[in-house]
Amino acid sequence: MRLFVVLLGCALALNGAGKLSGRRAPGFSLPDMQMRQHDLADYRGKVVLIDIMRTNCPECQRLTPKLEAVKAKFSGRVVVLSVVTLPDNQTTVAKYVAAHKVTGPVLFDCGQMAASFVKATPQNPSMSLPHLFFIDTGGVIRNDFSDHEVSGLTVEALSAEVERLLVPASKSK
Repeated sequence: MRLFVVLLGCALALNGAGKLSGRRAPGFSLPDMQMRQHDLADYRGKVVLIDIMRTNCPECQRLTPKLEAVKAKFSGRVVVLSVVTLPDNQTTVAKYVAAHKVTGPVLFDCGQMAASFVKATPQNPSMSLPHLFFIDTGGVIRNDFSDHEVSGLTVEALSAEVERLLVPASKSK
């Protein structure tokens, strides 16, 4: 019964838009470990999962293998972009990538990109990590989950949300 309640909660969370959803994803161009720039516009036509995280965050560490599994399942149709801010640096990210077998780019943000995604303001400057955003093939944020919401997500629930976003708009109506 307890498993059913958890699964039902995840299903309800995935079916409803997150609190920061329904708007065009803010544009950005951020460097990865090799200093290659990643522009969100370059991924148009694919579902993009943006994971704003920190390498020393236990919940972030638990989310990483789930995101890797989803990325593998939808090979080529889904992109996972992990975004870190200070105090993370090339050393902490390199260790994290090796320890958690991260195959996608980890991007470095000074805080502006993350703040624009979570709508941080001087009156509301806080941000909980991890924060996961689902962006559809047209560049619109369709769902998001913050730290406490992420903990209940399974690979199956994440995959269901991706499948929903991969259905062309004409077929989903």
